[in-house]
Amino acid sequence: MADETLAAKIYDAMMNEEEDRACEAIPESACQEVPANFFLNTANGASTKLAEQLANPGLVLPWLLSAIGAPAAMASWLLPIRRAGSMIPQLAVAGAIRGMERRKWFWTGAGLTQAIALALMIPAALLDSPILAGAAILGLMLIFSIASGVGSVAFSDVVGKTIPKKRRGRLLGIRATLGGILTLAAGLLMRSQLKGVESLTPYLILIGVAALLWLLAAVLFGLIREMEGASEGGRNAFQEMSHGWDLLKRSPGYLRFLLSRALLLLGIELALPYYSLYARQIIGQGLSDLSLFVIVTGISAAITSSIWGRLADRSSRLTLILAGATGAATGLLALGIGMLPENLHIAPVYAIVFFGASLSTAGVRVGRKTWIVDFAPAEDRPTYVAFANTAIGLVTVMGGLFGLILAWLGIQASIIALIFLSTAGAALSALMPEADSVT
Repeated sequence: MADETLAAKIYDAMMNEEEDRACEAIPESACQEVPANFFLNTANGASTKLAEQLANPGLVLPWLLSAIGAPAAMASWLLPIRRAGSMIPQLAVAGAIRGMERRKWFWTGAGLTQAIALALMIPAALLDSPILAGAAILGLMLIFSIASGVGSVAFSDVVGKTIPKKRRGRLLGIRATLGGILTLAAGLLMRSQLKGVESLTPYLILIGVAALLWLLAAVLFGLIREMEGASEGGRNAFQEMSHGWDLLKRSPGYLRFLLSRALLLLGIELALPYYSLYARQIIGQGLSDLSLFVIVTGISAAITSSIWGRLADRSSRLTLILAGATGAATGLLALGIGMLPENLHIAPVYAIVFFGASLSTAGVRVGRKTWIVDFAPAEDRPTYVAFANTAIGLVTVMGGLFGLILAWLGIQASIIALIFLSTAGAALSALMPEADSVT
């Protein structure tokens, strides 16, 4: 029996606050596969979370572009391309995903594409022209991001089909925690091995390892045991857009979620490059500083992600409120450090900012993913997810343009704007319904 497997026993022990294995909101036929799917999804997440940190477009890739001599403006577009590229095309694939009885293969194919895109960044970085090398990396980031968007729609639907309610936030939290632990280990290794090294090679090694991790993640996701689901009602992108708009008009709660998510995206999820630029402005730059910041983001994810996950299973709305408040506090902290005496403008002090940025980002990601998966009915989940992500992708493009304006005003003005956006996002999250309520 599946209940007698080691995976099932460990799973039951982890969920020990419930007397029995709940299978709320998934088919009964999928219930016995939950433990194995939970751990396959967890291992997949640990791989992707580590890969995301090793090739982080908000931290590592800006330093790579700087190392190859690419214009600084290119670095400011990394995160907007990463976000917008992954979100805007999602309505175009949501209908195709709906037409498949098993959706995991979309994620698997997307993961393979992401691995290839990262691998190609290595020869791209070695091109003689810094501008051409930077443009090639941005182009590959766009391909990576579009694949990520395909995977995002499929991921939410597969989680909804294979993991019960009241377990999904915990799954997302554990994925991030394990990724954080691995990131911490990678950062410690970087710090011990790369002290005083100023060549391009370490950056290329980080990207190569990230590519291998995406390949592993694709294999793990392909092993998930997904039951066949309904495949009727496939729609093209225009029909998906129309249907998504109807859902938005019928659900004020969904509209509030989108507005809150837009504010938290601009104020928190796109904030890391600004904190990285501010770090370079007040403390300089070096691989040893970069490794310290990688370590700190790993510690933050390892310590806090499971806490966010448990909180999201109880209230994803409260999770978003607290994450927004944390993001605002992080911005205030960064500005406060900038006003300290110059002898305190050192990486160990500024690392607290990266801890806060990672903490708030983890809260937003766990909270928003849990809310939408729990809130959306199964038959329309791909549309809810894709419509939300496409809308937020458009906001991300505007965020990139907004970033150009803020760059002209100065980095301190940018951080003040981040504080305002994070606070507004937290306030609007308080007006959202709980995911289990229908409004």
